[in-house]
Amino acid sequence: MQKKILDYFTIEGTPGGNQDWLPEWDMNMGGCAAVTACDVCIFLARFFHEKFKGLFPFKVDIEKLSRMDFVRFAAVMKPYLTPRYHGIDFLETYICGFYDYLKKINNDSLILEGISGNVSYEIFSDTIINRLENNFPVPYLMLHHRDKKLDDFEWHWFNLAGYEKLDDDINVLTVTYGEYQWFSLKNMYDTGYERRGGIIKILERWL
Repeated sequence: MQKKILDYFTIEGTPGGNQDWLPEWDMNMGGCAAVTACDVCIFLARFFHEKFKGLFPFKVDIEKLSRMDFVRFAAVMKPYLTPRYHGIDFLETYICGFYDYLKKINNDSLILEGISGNVSYEIFSDTIINRLENNFPVPYLMLHHRDKKLDDFEWHWFNLAGYEKLDDDINVLTVTYGEYQWFSLKNMYDTGYERRGGIIKILERWL
């Protein structure tokens, strides 16, 4: 059985950042895109050390981040991935905002590509597996979904931090709101709606 789980970071005992920690009402309600971007930066700066250390802007011990450290980082990210009335519901909006942050910190170490949820399932799943195998988290945008078990993930950005290949499916490990959860990727992909959101393929830029 093929399986991969990233060595995801924890903050005060919980995996990744948590939108519920953010004190500003707009970020608390709609800051999920900024939270996933912060998580990506922290993960890469921690896991790859020297290669991506500049992605995290503060001089603190990245192995011992506090909730307040994350709240401060989310405030830095907010202008680039600002919550809005319809949410950040296009991959291009997320990519442009993330690139604006990278430009601000003079860091061009990453390439971001949007993979629409309307591509074939094979392309979608292969991209996720490839990025996770290369130790990159995968930001995922889910829009509407017919499965009520995924209500908390509707119109929401979250990260994928692992996968497990089964005989007839692939389970993926989501991280959001300071929690891990496993879901069927085939079910997540098959939303029942024409617009399916998608994922962000993150690659290292070879200079």
